[in-house]
Amino acid sequence: MNSLIKLELARALRNRKFLFFSVIYPSVIFLIVAGKADSVTKVDGSGLTVPTYMMVSLASFGALTAVLMGNSERIAKERETGWVRQLRLTTLPGRGYVLAKTASAAVVSLPSIVVVFLVAAAVKHVRLDAWQWLALTGAIWAGSLVFAALGVAIGYLASGDAVRPITMITYFGLSILGGLWMPATTFPTWLQDIAKWLPTHAYAALGQAIEQSQAPQAKDIAILVVFFALFAGGAAWLYRKDTLKA
Repeated sequence: MNSLIKLELARALRNRKFLFFSVIYPSVIFLIVAGKADSVTKVDGSGLTVPTYMMVSLASFGALTAVLMGNSERIAKERETGWVRQLRLTTLPGRGYVLAKTASAAVVSLPSIVVVFLVAAAVKHVRLDAWQWLALTGAIWAGSLVFAALGVAIGYLASGDAVRPITMITYFGLSILGGLWMPATTFPTWLQDIAKWLPTHAYAALGQAIEQSQAPQAKDIAILVVFFALFAGGAAWLYRKDTLKA
């Protein structure tokens, strides 16, 4: 499995288009959204300034991009080309393949988080304690595993030309409705009620709690755990179903 992880990392790092969208793109969005914001005005109901609030949101968005976009389309293509079928002929267990995909995606997501943090600190002068930077990095990185599992599930759910539109709809839907592009407090009340139960909203809320020197809410952690179980369970079921077809 370690060899497969190394192979997946090498392939991802050679993909310049993927690296741009997963590492650079979130920082560009951050500068667009928070570029003209001052360091005094706070987001309603958060106690955080716009740059500080959006830093976590866009770092989460970057990690989401890396693990979701990278996994879903790559797995669908590997199924079509017969690569997955070849791996089944080896001693690699099915769970090893899923774990390798999830682990490699999580490693690639780390640079996207760090780059957003560096841009926020250098350009918008966001200042936090050392423990907060470390805790933010760890929380956002660990939380990305939820969406890595979703990427694996979509990769086995769709194939060919269908995987990209399904991934894009899921990707933008979760990002926008979860409040990663703009504060959810700007939404209509009925939409805010929906957003509070989305995994992306809970994901960003972990980091925002750390920025306020607070413990993450149990509700947000529970939402992420439940969605991870659903996505991982769905990925495992789809993998077994695909194996029976092979």
